[in-house]
Amino acid sequence: MTRDDVTLDDLRRRLNEIDRQMISLVAERKAVSGEVARVKRSTGYPTRDYERERDVILGVRATATELGVSPALAEELLRLLIRSSLTTQEQASVVARGTGTGRRALVIGGGGKMGGWFVGFLTSQGFAVEVADPTGGPAGVTRVEDWRKTDLKYDYIVIATPLGLTDAILRDLALRRPSGVIFDVGSLKSPIRSGLLALKSHGCRVTSLHPMFGPDTELLSGRHVVFVDLGHAEALASARELFAPTMAEQVVMSLDDHDRLIAYVLGLSHALNIAFFTALAESGEAAPKLARMSSTTFDSQLDVATRVSQESPDLYYEIQSLNDYGAESLEALSQAVERIRTAVLSQDHEAFTALMRRGRDYLEDRRTMAERRA
Repeated sequence: MTRDDVTLDDLRRRLNEIDRQMISLVAERKAVSGEVARVKRSTGYPTRDYERERDVILGVRATATELGVSPALAEELLRLLIRSSLTTQEQASVVARGTGTGRRALVIGGGGKMGGWFVGFLTSQGFAVEVADPTGGPAGVTRVEDWRKTDLKYDYIVIATPLGLTDAILRDLALRRPSGVIFDVGSLKSPIRSGLLALKSHGCRVTSLHPMFGPDTELLSGRHVVFVDLGHAEALASARELFAPTMAEQVVMSLDDHDRLIAYVLGLSHALNIAFFTALAESGEAAPKLARMSSTTFDSQLDVATRVSQESPDLYYEIQSLNDYGAESLEALSQAVERIRTAVLSQDHEAFTALMRRGRDYLEDRRTMAERRA
């Protein structure tokens, strides 16, 4: 067949064949990743090797250039494959560790999204997991109608209920004094402080977690899990041990530090995006008109704001209103906007430039510290 004889259908069939070959190679790469995980475990190598990733990416960019392919496209494709490979290796490591074999865990609120994540996470480690949730739970998992009527003889008790319910559950557990490790996974600790301290005062093995990721997360590399130290060293160590087979970065802090920092990490970022889409919605500019406009910064911000707008208003209101330190970050945002407004309206070029420079220096310092940790 000569080039002049090639039809559109011929070319499409060829593309289909190439696509099948690509997927076949991805499947083969996934299988090899499983073998890599096994060898790493047997030889003591860490799951993630940043130097190796850098060398591979640089090599692929060079090859792409030689072949006339966009190096950026080649790198993006490879990063997706690396992420898939790391996910495979991390999950294999968690399963192989098998720390839950022969042990029991109860997830109160296991029918929710984050509760369901913990059900899967604990099950993969070999725990016999039971769920106490009136809405049900993941398929195939034993359900407990009412946890208050059980003997509570679990090695771990995880509370993954809405913040408005969690404190009462913690206080009820304190009265029962279960022997297992108890922790919540709430995004705020202010509203459940009394329950956590009740467990502590009753001599329970209690700590507190905040997974800094969503329930759809598969790979924990680059993700943080915050552990709140409530003074029970053994409970803290046991909770941290659950995440030892993963690549999650573990951060330990006090009860007060957690909510003060979360006021900025979650409260400020949420409020900024809510303010952004509120300003757009109330601008008088019709969405179709703005849809025809595009800029790198606007599009990036719009993507984040769109995701925020689709989250639960009830949860986001709780994060803003129930944090004892929430007013601090909102006031900081208000003052920052006012300083920008004042600089612009007064034509104060120097003040505006100073704001930009200070922010650049702060973010550069943060980036440098993050690179050092990596």
